Order: sequence, then C-alpha cells, then structure tokens
Amino acid sequence: MRLKNISLSYGMRIFKALSEEPRVRILHLLQQNKELSISDLEHILDFTQTKTSRHLVYLKNSGLVGSRRVDQWIFYYILEEVQEIIQQVFKFIQKDANLIKDQEVYQILHSNRELAINKIQNNPYRK
Repeated sequence: MRLKNISLSYGMRIFKALSEEPRVRILHLLQQNKELSISDLEHILDFTQTKTSRHLVYLKNSGLVGSRRVDQWIFYYILEEVQEIIQQVFKFIQKDANLIKDQEVYQILHSNRELAINKIQNNPYRK
C-alpha cells in the first residue's frame, strides 16, 4: 500500500524519527538491505544492544519500521507504505560518508557470513 497523502501529525512523526543520526543510519541500512536483525545492526553501527533497541522501538512506534520473528531472531524492515518517502529522503543524503561506511561494513560482514556458511556446508567432517 502506497501513501498518496499524509496528515500533518503523521508527517511530524516521520520527521521526528529522522531527527537523530542513529535512526537515519538504521533506516538507511534497512532501505539498502531490505531487512536486518538487531545483532546485524549492532555490529554494523557499533552500537550497544540497548541503544539499537531504543532506536528500533522509536522507529516502530513512529510507523516506519515493522518486524517479523524467525525462531529466536527478530528481523526489522521498512514498512511498505513509507518506502517511497524514505527513498526520497535518502536521494538527498546518499553520499554521506557515514552512510557509505555503514553499507561497506554490511558488505564485509555479509561476505564473511557467506564464507562461513559455505565453509560449514562443505566441511567433509560434518555429519
């Protein structure tokens, strides 16, 4: 569902959610990578679990982020109805050094995870 118009109060919630750098960085990573777990975000951003959780709760309460549970993991994603608004915001700040660095760290962690999974799956001693 795509938003065509938003109320002033909803717009204010969006802008307040974007008023702190950690939340902008989280949203950027979610926008770039579809969904991430809290531990992924902690590692990439070098935040504590408490700080990451606090900002994710704020984003959820603002109506920007949703979550889904898979076993013990919770994955966060940007809600479909605000995707377009968030995309427009990031068009203007996409060349920010912090946002670029965050995505580079994600790419490194993701490639390391792929290597680890491949190594485990191809282990000849694995039963």
